[in-house]
Amino acid sequence: MEHEFHIIPRRRREDQRPRRQRKGMYILPSLFTTANIAAGYYAILQVTHGTPAEPWHFDNAAKAIGFAFLFDGLDGRIARMTGTSSDFGRELDSLADVITFGVAPAMLAWMWGFQELAVSLPQEWLGRLVQLGAIGSFLFLMAGASRLARFNITTNPQPSNPGRPGKKYFVGMPIPAGAAVIAAVVHRSNGTPVSALWTAVTWLLLVVAVAYLMVSTWRFYSFKDIDLRMRQPFRLIVLFGLLFAAIWYFSQWVLFVMALAYMCSGVVWRLQWVFRKKGPPPPYREVSQTP
Repeated sequence: MEHEFHIIPRRRREDQRPRRQRKGMYILPSLFTTANIAAGYYAILQVTHGTPAEPWHFDNAAKAIGFAFLFDGLDGRIARMTGTSSDFGRELDSLADVITFGVAPAMLAWMWGFQELAVSLPQEWLGRLVQLGAIGSFLFLMAGASRLARFNITTNPQPSNPGRPGKKYFVGMPIPAGAAVIAAVVHRSNGTPVSALWTAVTWLLLVVAVAYLMVSTWRFYSFKDIDLRMRQPFRLIVLFGLLFAAIWYFSQWVLFVMALAYMCSGVVWRLQWVFRKKGPPPPYREVSQTP
């Protein structure tokens, strides 16, 4: 009885072996993530040096957070455009966001808005206000970290008030946008710390509101449907050029309006969805059974 032996080529046998995943990091997107961490570290250093006599340190911290916002937006897009996304890069980006958009703006919010506060109040009341500011800043930090954790473990998040089909939305305000609100307000004041009671109370409410928006399930536009690799209309290029020029010459007002407008957009979309849901039902129309 003859036996047939089939010899499997060596190359084919090697192809059937499970391939080991290459460990390490892609250098190009990781460079932008490293710049993000460096900007956050610089912002923390500037916050610790800020005083009412030297308010430019607070302004420098706000500017550093703004540049980190740019770096954070570039590293993800470059990784997707070049096909260099990796688990290491995603984890490094999340850790960088906690430092730059969590710890740095929380310290900036407390030092700029409460620690250097000098108002005509009883010492006990002033101490309570400073403590409330520290609690509000901590809530901002915890909300941002929780927002990142939820984003990392959710595969297909759906906002509680969905938008139109085909649009890309974040569930809750992203932590870079929350940090941008803090930095934009500080930059608008040239870093001059809060010196009025009503301003301190308003600042506390704003910090807590941003913290809530980050852990909410409201939808915020993600801008992910803008593909930079595709051909874009000429008017869009002109619009970007005008926006860049406006930020260059009028950064205080332009960044302030942009940050608050983005924050309010989620609130407006939420209210619009709530009122539409609570609206009266459509009128009943009897359908005729005759052909």
